[in-house]
Amino acid sequence: MARDLATALGWVDTGTRLCASAIAGLSEEEYGAASALPGWTRGHVVAHLAANAEAIGNLVRWARTGEETPMYASPEARAAGIERGALLGADELNRWFTESASALAAAMAALPEEAWRAEVVTAQGRAVPASETPWMRAREVMVHAVDLAVGLTFADLPDRFLRELREDIRARRGHDAVPDVTGSLADVTAWLAGRPADGVTSAGGGLPPTLPPWL
Repeated sequence: MARDLATALGWVDTGTRLCASAIAGLSEEEYGAASALPGWTRGHVVAHLAANAEAIGNLVRWARTGEETPMYASPEARAAGIERGALLGADELNRWFTESASALAAAMAALPEEAWRAEVVTAQGRAVPASETPWMRAREVMVHAVDLAVGLTFADLPDRFLRELREDIRARRGHDAVPDVTGSLADVTAWLAGRPADGVTSAGGGLPPTLPPWL
């Protein structure tokens, strides 16, 4: 990836602000309404984002202390935490998101330069340098800001972020498994992420296949 640490940290900040703006003032009813992710309400999305901030914070702590601190106790614990969080009231969800995002930002800001090179392990079992964690968080807050279904689209995200995300998804889905398509940067990236995308066509014409949600 061509991105540098400062750029990824900037995207974390941008995405966090987009999410904070999206949830500001949401009522209990609006939190309980469907998000753009199948089977998840907006409350599920925000609970996931808050828990994810804490989970990535575990990796930052691991990098700082050398003490192995997994993102989640288990996949089951992660899922159960999101379900519990989705039932919280609007004020509690707002506070959890805000406080967890703030704590993560502070932990990243305080991480010594050498600690960014420490190896940590993601929830998927990938060993990565700690310098990968801002990108991991940036993807979450940027993409899920759109998933909150309050009017944001992929076209509202920074172009450079979209280019990085497009290449990341292609690599993870497998270049051979993803057909060539044409369309705007925002629409092609949304399609690759398994989100609705108008104006994307297969290279040979016609509609491209529907991809399952990524992230």
